[in-house]
Formats: sequence, C-alpha cells, structure tokens
Amino acid sequence: MSRPSSRAAELSERLAQNAQAVCRHYLPAGRREGRYWMVGDIAGSPGRSLYVRLFETERGAVGNWVDAATGEHGDLVDLIRINQRHGRLSETIDEAERFLSLPPSVDDGLGQSIKPPPARAGSPTAARRLFAASKPVAGTLAATYLVSRGIIRTDDLPALRFHPRCFYRPNEDDGPGTPSSFPALIASVTNDDCVQTGTHRTWLNPNGKAKAAVASPRRAMGNILGHAIRFGPTSDVMVAGEGIETVLSLREILPKVPMAAATSSAHLAGILFGCDLRRLYVARDRDKAGDAAFAILADRAQAAGIELVSLMPTLGDFNDDLRQHGGSALEASIIAQLLDADRNRFITG
Repeated sequence: MSRPSSRAAELSERLAQNAQAVCRHYLPAGRREGRYWMVGDIAGSPGRSLYVRLFETERGAVGNWVDAATGEHGDLVDLIRINQRHGRLSETIDEAERFLSLPPSVDDGLGQSIKPPPARAGSPTAARRLFAASKPVAGTLAATYLVSRGIIRTDDLPALRFHPRCFYRPNEDDGPGTPSSFPALIASVTNDDCVQTGTHRTWLNPNGKAKAAVASPRRAMGNILGHAIRFGPTSDVMVAGEGIETVLSLREILPKVPMAAATSSAHLAGILFGCDLRRLYVARDRDKAGDAAFAILADRAQAAGIELVSLMPTLGDFNDDLRQHGGSALEASIIAQLLDADRNRFITG
C-alpha cells in the first residue's frame, strides 16, 4: 500500500494534468485568463487575488497556485485540502481520487489536453513590445480619459502610453460579438531599478470618457508581482496605492513626491521596497481589500525598518474624492495627513 505522502505526490501530478478541470470544480467563481485561473481566494470567492498555473512556465509548474493577498501557496492537493477544510491528508487523498474518477465534462476539459497560448503571449517580452508599439498619452484618447477622471497633469507621464487598437481577448462573461480590440491606456510596470517587467492595459470606450464596456477592462501581462507603475524616481519617501487613477489623483496635489501604482490591492500588499526607502505613504481604498493590503504592508514595513503612513480618502478612494469634492478639498485632506517634515519638503506656498 502506498504511503499517504507518496500517494499525494502521485495525485498532485494527475491533478496537474487536469488543472483547469480542478479549478472549474473547486473554484467555479473564477475564470481562465491566459495561462492562469484567477479567483478571489482559496475558498473560491470571486476576485483576482489567487491564481493557479494552467501551463508550465519558467516561473512554475502546472497546478502551482499563489494567493497574492495572503502569501499562501501550494499545489492542487493543497488547494483541495484547504478548499474542502480537511483536517487529515487521508481525507484529501480520498477527495482527489473521487474527483479524478468523475466522467469528463465537455466544459472543463478533464482528461483532455489544452493547447496553450503562443509561448510569448503574456510574457515580459510581449509586454515590452506592446508598450514600445504605443505612443505618449498627450493629445490622445488616453489623455481625454484621464481628464474625465479629474486628472489634469497628463503631459509628463512617461510610464503611460496610448494604443489605438489594443487586442482584447473576450472571456466567458463577455457578450457575443464583443470586439477584439479597443483603444487602451498602456502602463509600464517596472521594478525598483526601472526595468520594465510587465504592462498594464485599461481598455477605453471609443469616446474616451469611460472604460470599455467589457467584462474585464483592466488586465496585466508580464511579471507583475512585487512591481508597480512608477511616477518619478525612487526615493527615501514615496507614495504607493492601488490603481493608476488613485495614484494620479494624489499626484495632482503632490507632483514632487515619487509615486507607485500597484495593479491591484493584492499586488499593493506585495510591492517590493526599494533599498533607499525610509518612509512609505499608502494611499488606501476604503474597503476590506484596502484594509487587508495595508495590514500586510504594515507587517512587512515593520520587519524592513520602514515607516508606514496611512493616507485615507473621505469616500471610496482618492479619485472619488477628487471628482466629487474637487482639488481644493482633496489638497486640504492630504496635507493634513502628511508628516510635518514632508509637508515642509514637498508643499510650496
């Protein structure tokens, strides 16, 4: 009889051969996006914090998963164990064997091989090529969109570009006939040394006044975890927040402060600290995801000897504050939350 540990290893390999079927069965609220299955958490809540690899890449094996919000990770046996709240490995082995004995579904591809996307799709190289093929935002539909969000400083944004016909891959939540391209705001995701590791895309309505009417108007490609969209050089004092619009709203008030926009709350929690960083202001969103990201950042910052300062919006986020309360009210709110040393350093009369 096989030992439980060796049996679990065998089952892990078999489950990995049917990774998408496992995801559809245990994480049905998620969806496939490129090489990954995206879902909110290990319990299967809707969202994008946890991702499961559906295809082997240089960064990991099929079936490996990571929850960017909590740092949890494992293989598909671990996923089933935690998802089903098993107390013993033997329970998980029984459940995995039961699952693998199910007849294949037409939809989930159990027992079928799934043809992976082209090798370079979604890679850092593809991300850099897309950014290089785009043009500066000044005078484009991307600038029109930013202005519609209350963001006026659009001339000096080298991290942002515009693509008039950026490819969009419809997913299962998009309606029939969804176009395969839209104009898009393109953002360079870089590491602390300003080396581009990925690209973030925000597809736009052709009138430039809103995001495109698609199920997933914002997506990232390349290596994103730990990195961000950066506005200004790295420094000892910086601002970090979730989303381009949130961070650019603060930049309207604090144009001299270097800033970094994470692509999600989970990626904000995992942002890497630069070697020169001594104090980090966190532009929070007023929601549970924002609270969770700040709590994780607080633990990491304390361990790294970095001072963390909370910036809290009045409404849901700082772009809401800018658009609904205006620049003067936002300026007063932000200045009141700065430390005295930074108020003197970055605010001029």
